[in-house]
Amino acid sequence: MEQLVEVVGRHIVPPVRELEGSDDPPSRAAVAGLLAFNQGRFFDQHEYLELAWNEETRPVRDVYQGILQVGVAFLQIERGNRRGALKLFRRGLPKLRGVADVCQGIKVGVFRTKAEQIHRALSALDPEQPVETSGISFPDVEFENPYDAEKPEDLGITLPGE
Repeated sequence: MEQLVEVVGRHIVPPVRELEGSDDPPSRAAVAGLLAFNQGRFFDQHEYLELAWNEETRPVRDVYQGILQVGVAFLQIERGNRRGALKLFRRGLPKLRGVADVCQGIKVGVFRTKAEQIHRALSALDPEQPVETSGISFPDVEFENPYDAEKPEDLGITLPGE
């Protein structure tokens, strides 16, 4: 029985994973994606963070992918697609669980908590009712140290196909 309690406890509150690269700054493409995210440009954040995810080979790339997928969940909420949003939350949030509260200067813990609150609220809604977005405030991705750039274009990142 003790083993069962321990296993369930690790699932509910996973141990913090030390990701290789977590002490490094995020890549320029990742910063561009996070800036786009904070501007509510959820499609653009996907493009930049996908570029960062593809360029990164270390496990820290899961943080980029988790934020990317939560951002696309927010895009689906804006479009009224509850089902699509829930699917993306189910993909993205697990990638952010167990990650240190700060990773690459990104306040992952604060973001994860706020995203989980939106996920729970959306999950509690009647599936037959349309998604009302006027009361939803999407969280920003916070940084330990601010960046000089205010928008992704300031970083000069060229996306594939541009």
